[in-house]
Formats: sequence, C-alpha cells, structure tokens
Amino acid sequence: MGLVNHTMVTHFILLGIPNADGLQTILFITFLAFYLCTLLGNLLIFSAILADPRLHTPMYFFLCNLSVLDIGISSISIPKYLTMLWGQSRVISLGGCMSQVFFGHFLGSTECLLYTVMAYDRYVAICHPLRYLSIMNRRVCALLSAGTWITSSFHATILTSLTFTLPYCGSNLVDYFFCDIFSVVKLNCADTYIIETVTLTNIGVVPMSWFFVILASYIRIIYSVLNMNSAEGWRKAASTCASHLVVVTLFFGPCALVYTQPQPSKVLMTAVQIFGNVVTPMLNPAIYTLRNKEVKAALKKLRVRQMPAC
Repeated sequence: MGLVNHTMVTHFILLGIPNADGLQTILFITFLAFYLCTLLGNLLIFSAILADPRLHTPMYFFLCNLSVLDIGISSISIPKYLTMLWGQSRVISLGGCMSQVFFGHFLGSTECLLYTVMAYDRYVAICHPLRYLSIMNRRVCALLSAGTWITSSFHATILTSLTFTLPYCGSNLVDYFFCDIFSVVKLNCADTYIIETVTLTNIGVVPMSWFFVILASYIRIIYSVLNMNSAEGWRKAASTCASHLVVVTLFFGPCALVYTQPQPSKVLMTAVQIFGNVVTPMLNPAIYTLRNKEVKAALKKLRVRQMPAC
C-alpha cells in the first residue's frame, strides 16, 4: 500500500521543550534574542565579504556558505517555536513536519561537509602555500561547494523518505519543539529497526567519519607547522586554523555525545539540539571575527559606507 493509504495522521502537535512549563516568557525572549543575533551577525559577515574585494578568496567564499547555512539552520525551528511560545497553535502539518526533517538534515549534512572542505582548504594553504591559488582556483571552489549542497540533498531526501513512508496511525504528539527523526519515528505504527539503523548510520557514523578526515588534515598541518623555523609562520598558521578548529569542535562535539549512544537521554538530546540549532549559528560569526583582522576591517569599511546613508 502507498503512503496515502498508510498515513492516517495529517498533522502533528509539538509539545515544546520538555520540563519548561512556566518559562514561556523567558524562553521567548531568549530564543528571539539568539535568532536576531544570528541573522544580524551572519548577514553582516556575508555582506562584508561580498563588499570587500580583498576577501574574495577561497577561505571567505566558504565562510559565506557557512553564513547562509547558519541562517538556514536557525530558521528551521526557531520561528515556529516562537509562535508556540507566543501562545499560537502548536499544530504543524505533515508537510511542515517533513520540511523540518528534510531541511534539518540537508543543512546539517551540508555544514558537516563544508567543514571538511574548509579543513582541506587550510591544509593546502599551509602545506602547499606556493601552489595554493592554482589548486584552490575558482572552478575547484565552486565544484567543492556545489558538491556539499548536492550530496547533502540526496542524503536528506533518503532520510526523509524513509521516515515518512512509515505508517502513522496513532498518537501525533511530538515530545519536542520541532520535528526531528528520533522524535517522529517513535509515533509510527510499524517496526522502526531499519529507519533507526539507517538514521544512526547517516547522522552518527558518517559525520564522525568526516571528522576523522578533518583530524587527518590537521595532523598533517601540525606536522608541517612543526617543521617551520619561522615564528611568523607559526603565528600565521595558528591564526588561520584557530577559528575553524573552534567551530569544528562546537559542531562535532555535541554530535559525538548524542549519536554515539544507543539511546541518548531526553535531557542530553534537548540540550544538544538547542546548542546546535540556536547557539552555534550565533557564535560562528563572532568566532570568525574576534581574531580575524581582515573581517574586522571589512566590517568597519562596510559601516563607514552605510553612515552617509543613515
């Protein structure tokens, strides 16, 4: 039988963050502040890089991609949750729930692959500086960027299809603040062994495999740095890689906590999801600007350009 004949549930009801009764006002203000900071920070980074020709390099091209991803990831769940906290409907349609699952894993997978591409970019810049511009030319950068988005779209399509071809004919209460695979598949009427196995493999094992690729890149970078006799070379390598190392740790650390456990606790799962979907997208612009003189200069230049208009 097809999806239409199996699926009796036409909508879901989001119950929100567990054990958060009475905290609606605090949560609304907090989530709204994080969301606005995320939008402002990432739009500023994106605009500054586009406006300054000096930043039209592979490193900042990939940073633009990251800014778009951070805006998208934070927009998947926060606007709907804000409407729930404001006292509006907790109902989300089947199509809306499918969209949250798809875009959550589409953008999350793209971000994972993008961090790997950025690690490769840093590896070429430090280990092969004389050949950097020839290796990381515009065509290669465009292909690497397009590859991350296209590959992730297939990844998300497979997971979403497997999730919503299951028969949903019982409870439609999602014990979470947005639709995630783990919270949705618990509501279906069939055996979930296959989908749980595939999900754990795709969003647990696969990201950790890419993490080891990034780790191998940095081992090679560290080896090259140790062979440098110049203090200036050490400083430049550290400043080049520091921001990327921090965001990689923020991304893969929570993933390792959740997806390496057979049955992660609800408290841990909620904390990790909030950190990944709300906090990290806001922190990334700050991480890349606090120690980056070029981005700071571009932001100042952008501000000066806007002052006459104001």
